[in-house]
Amino acid sequence: MKKHPSPAAVAAKTFTNATADAFRPADELLRALGSRSDGLDEAAIAERLDRYGVNEVGHEKPPHWSVQLLRAFKNPFIIVLLVLAVVQLFTEPDDLTGPIIIAVMVGISVLLSFTQEYRSSQAAEKLKAMVRNTATVTRRADDGHAERIEVPVEELVVGDIVHLGAGDMIPADLRLLAAKDLFISQAILTGESIPVEKSAPNGHVAEEGGGPLDLPTVCYMGTNVVSGSATAVVLATGARTYLGSLARTLSGERVQTSFDRGISSVSWLLIRFMAVMVPVVFLINGFDKHDWVGAFMFGLSVAVGLTPEMLPLIVTANLGKGAIAMSRRKVVVKRLNAIQNFGAMDVLCTDKTGTLTLDKIVLERHVDLAGEDSDEALEWGYLNSRFQTGLRNLMDKAVLTHRDLEPVARRFRIVDEIPFDFQRRRMSVVVTDGRDEQLVVCKGAVEEMLAICTQARTGDVVEPMTDEKRREIRAMTRRLNEDGLRVLVVAVRRDPIGDRAYGVADESGLTAVGCLAFLDPPKDSAATAIRALNHHGVAVKVITGDNEAVTRKICTEVGLDVQGSAQGRDIEKLDDDELDAMVERTTVFAKMSPVQKARVVKALQRRGHTVGFLGDGINDAPALRDADVGISVDTATDIAKESADIILLEKNLMVLEEGVVEGRITFGNIMKYIKMTASSNFGNVFSVLVASAFLPFLPMLPLQILVQNLLYDLSQLSIPFDRMDEEYLRKPRKWDAGDIGRFMVWIGPVSSVFDITTFWLMWHVFGANDVAHQSLFQSGWFIEGLLSQTLVVHMIRTRRIPFLRSMASAPVLALTGTIMVVGMLLPFSPLGAHIGMVPLPGMYFAWLTLTLVCYCVLTQVVKTIYIRRYGHWL
Repeated sequence: MKKHPSPAAVAAKTFTNATADAFRPADELLRALGSRSDGLDEAAIAERLDRYGVNEVGHEKPPHWSVQLLRAFKNPFIIVLLVLAVVQLFTEPDDLTGPIIIAVMVGISVLLSFTQEYRSSQAAEKLKAMVRNTATVTRRADDGHAERIEVPVEELVVGDIVHLGAGDMIPADLRLLAAKDLFISQAILTGESIPVEKSAPNGHVAEEGGGPLDLPTVCYMGTNVVSGSATAVVLATGARTYLGSLARTLSGERVQTSFDRGISSVSWLLIRFMAVMVPVVFLINGFDKHDWVGAFMFGLSVAVGLTPEMLPLIVTANLGKGAIAMSRRKVVVKRLNAIQNFGAMDVLCTDKTGTLTLDKIVLERHVDLAGEDSDEALEWGYLNSRFQTGLRNLMDKAVLTHRDLEPVARRFRIVDEIPFDFQRRRMSVVVTDGRDEQLVVCKGAVEEMLAICTQARTGDVVEPMTDEKRREIRAMTRRLNEDGLRVLVVAVRRDPIGDRAYGVADESGLTAVGCLAFLDPPKDSAATAIRALNHHGVAVKVITGDNEAVTRKICTEVGLDVQGSAQGRDIEKLDDDELDAMVERTTVFAKMSPVQKARVVKALQRRGHTVGFLGDGINDAPALRDADVGISVDTATDIAKESADIILLEKNLMVLEEGVVEGRITFGNIMKYIKMTASSNFGNVFSVLVASAFLPFLPMLPLQILVQNLLYDLSQLSIPFDRMDEEYLRKPRKWDAGDIGRFMVWIGPVSSVFDITTFWLMWHVFGANDVAHQSLFQSGWFIEGLLSQTLVVHMIRTRRIPFLRSMASAPVLALTGTIMVVGMLLPFSPLGAHIGMVPLPGMYFAWLTLTLVCYCVLTQVVKTIYIRRYGHWL
């Protein structure tokens, strides 16, 4: 038998290969990989794809349909039913009717569960395919010239030349060929949040005893670039990567949400309830009627009746339907359970840019340090944006629209750069015009720039950057901020020609020359979306790296009530308890670092909130992972999309409001089934206990219980297509396991009251009071029990008066109505005769109508009392 190497063995092999290649000279390494500095050609790429396969790690792929079908049997209720069928088969081998009915029930549940899960997984895969991660590579075209292009990550091959910038996911295992201030987050592999610096070989040697993740020249698939830029060659792809070697140990089951745990707890509650009550029913009937075989078969049938075998189907169907409904609104659900969390969300944390604003930044003004219009600031800013090779943001793109400055830029060439990162909040390029000096051109956030400037130039006047001068510049930029403009300071320094490498330490001794002021106008739809979210009980908080004054101005314009604001430096000083108190009263969090954003999310969660976080940048990734619902957009950085549970194909708060509503509809319909089933089961057992204690015969034959349960199950299939009342959708909905038991005890006995009145009617009014007339008794209770159980769907689905103030959806009305008609006709059919039923007199149906009307009235009265006492219904 062929043995497969363990993940540890494969990881060790990966380490050996990476160590061998980590410090090879670049030319030698490229030759060994069959590659060149100008990339691979199409023939080599096709051959390697054929040899190594696509660049994918086997995680979270839908299993083969046959595995999904077998998995549909793997739930406790189906197993209970199958065990009961086997027991019944061995107990009465000559009568297959019972096992056949159970088999039909199992078949319906399994087939529909499988169909729903299969369709949902296929739809999810198609939706995920709409969100593509790409890598920037250099490849050779047909005519032999090299070009830098974007390709899907799956199409990378060994030997590809890859270019990295801030925000990129590492698409494969890479050996660096060149790097500039490159910092990599390896948290996905190590759990360590502090980024590590990586660089191309430059006298490095492997550390004694170090592991693969300690290699300073190798970047691993799944990690991400925090800052800096690099060029690298692919060493390994797919399953041959370090991440791929550990896939079996990393891709285990997801952590269960509170909803998962709630469903599981209810399932086992019902099973324990059945395990206690069924033996009691069996013993009472056995001792009372001295027919132990009949009592045993009756007990088995009661067990079947108490088994909510449709629960997995209802949950899957609701979540799948929610995902498909959201896909029509251009929302990709990566994880189905996120839909329920969407409905439970009561705080949405969002960035400002692109959600509250149009995400179409324009360069509104370029001024000197006195606030007067100045072309000099624009020219220096254009050089900075033009020559940077890292991740260009929207402000860079706004600067670069001034194409009239391109002739000026052509006089220069880039010498070096110091890439942007979210701690420094600035970036620099070093350029030269080929003469006797180099120019360091830096632009960035106001405070961070003023801290590194030693001089200020206004016109031809250069003066020292004193504290007083800094105050003047801050006051000028604050006025621009209050007009809704975001401000960057531009500074320069002249250095003599040299070939040294520049680093962060060289961002000092600069001369500030002016400011660039950008406008990102608020969205017209933002105010409407915020009102809609507030209407549905969702508070909106803005967490941004932007300026506080600009953010407050935008929030005011879109109608967001700013109760308080704080900056990252304020939060840095607080411990967790102080932060917990602050987050409740704060609406705007400005100038926030990635770690600070995640701290705010965790503080809100500690306060009992279900938190959604909408972000699209690398600085949002930690908060996206920590939030209950991580939401990103299709245009986001790779790491943001990978961290999110939900992807928006367009950045629109109105879509989020629709997602919240869809999540609450999904949760509400699941709760309907759970509460209907729990209360019905409790009432039925109570009725059976009463009947078993006083009747000289079984209140219903085992086969009749099975048929009744089958019909009731069929009536539930339309629940995922039901609507929810408007007032239910206004508040966040969370799982409350204790509420299920309380609901069961309150509502269950109501049906028992009318079961007992039916017993009395059948015994005294219709004379079904001996063994000879037991079929009439059983037929009467069969119809009353089925119709009251089916009617309870309409009574429980709404806190309002059903049919008058809240009407179920057409599928629910049609299916429950059909089942009620079938139930009433069954005693008059050959099938009814086969399972021991007899036709009922016309007067019975008059009494039945009165019974059902009284049942609805009493249920509504109990419902009203329950709502007044506990404040909610579903």
